[in-house]
Amino acid sequence: MKIHEYQGKQLFSASGVPVPKGIVAKTPQEAADAFTKLQGAVAVVKSQVHAGGRGKGTFKEHPEQRGVVLVKSADDARNNAERMLGSTLVTKQTGDVGQKVQTLYVEQGLDIKKELYLAVVVDREVGLPVVIFSSEGGMDIEEVAESHPEKIAREHFDPGMGLLPFQARKLAAAIGLDAAGAKAAESFLPKIAKFFVDHDCSMAEINPLVLTGENKMLALDAKVTFDDNALFRHKDFDALRDLLEEDPSEVRAQAAGLSYVKLEGNIGCLVNGAGLAMSTMDLIKLHGGEPANFLDVGGGANVEQVTEAFRILLADPNVKAVLVNIFGGIMKCDTIVTALLTAYDTVGITVPLVVRLEGTNVELARKMLAESGKKITSATDLTDAAKKVVATLGA
Repeated sequence: MKIHEYQGKQLFSASGVPVPKGIVAKTPQEAADAFTKLQGAVAVVKSQVHAGGRGKGTFKEHPEQRGVVLVKSADDARNNAERMLGSTLVTKQTGDVGQKVQTLYVEQGLDIKKELYLAVVVDREVGLPVVIFSSEGGMDIEEVAESHPEKIAREHFDPGMGLLPFQARKLAAAIGLDAAGAKAAESFLPKIAKFFVDHDCSMAEINPLVLTGENKMLALDAKVTFDDNALFRHKDFDALRDLLEEDPSEVRAQAAGLSYVKLEGNIGCLVNGAGLAMSTMDLIKLHGGEPANFLDVGGGANVEQVTEAFRILLADPNVKAVLVNIFGGIMKCDTIVTALLTAYDTVGITVPLVVRLEGTNVELARKMLAESGKKITSATDLTDAAKKVVATLGA
């Protein structure tokens, strides 16, 4: 689950992580008023979308307008806000489709001495959270990792103990901070590490993290993503969701208890089990096709959930064929076929449909398919299914 920068900074502040002063604005006048309230000579107006690269991003309707701008007056803030609000911001991460800006964040200007990069993520190979620290703030960390890997420092920490002071000093030394910067890092880094653990984050990224002229560290950005599997422990996070920033199909699937991620291909996949779903997508690609989605109906889905899964799949105009791959365990094969036949009649399946079944009640399920009179292609195994569904598209 992603949240906006301003929401992340509100959570940072509540947890003792230093952030600049800022005010949320949803209208041009609110942006102008925010500039006045901040009482500074300059301020920064920031588009709030769930994507990085906003500073370099431009708007479809106003190609000259950047997604993050420095303003020097209330009128300047208002004029920029008029172009930004309601317009579509295109960044490296949004793709060509872009994302409509509904909210702005007006933030105080700072005397910036140095820009740094900071992130906390989970290192799944080690099984621990890791702090990633770099002297190259404001840049894409992928580019830094490729061209200057020596400028990136990493430090794993025990989630129970947190990032210890000596580890913070070690990180500061690794990226060449002076004594004043190291002291600021020793205070700041353990706080963001604690925030990461306490809030069950999958990522907490600050780019840039700034060191001011007064040698204070402040989070100039906040990109926070929560682990969906831990949201049951944080019911208050529901209020932070912005459904306008999420794919409607993914929101619909989540409401039905399904795991769905939209992709860019044209072969819809309906599978039970995350691992099997990944294997199914791999085999589709191996045989020359492109999966349109990841869709895991899980081991205990009922007829209504599977029918909804078909509705979600077929609502995607890019889907030109569907592959159903079921290994029946808890999820019985005949349940899938019942749902499939229901969807065929109620939703209207007009694209080629290939079905591979194995496991519990498979013979009954195959018999139901054979006697249905529907235009459905059966497959003997997963490789056969992948080849057949790709062949339907003339690949």
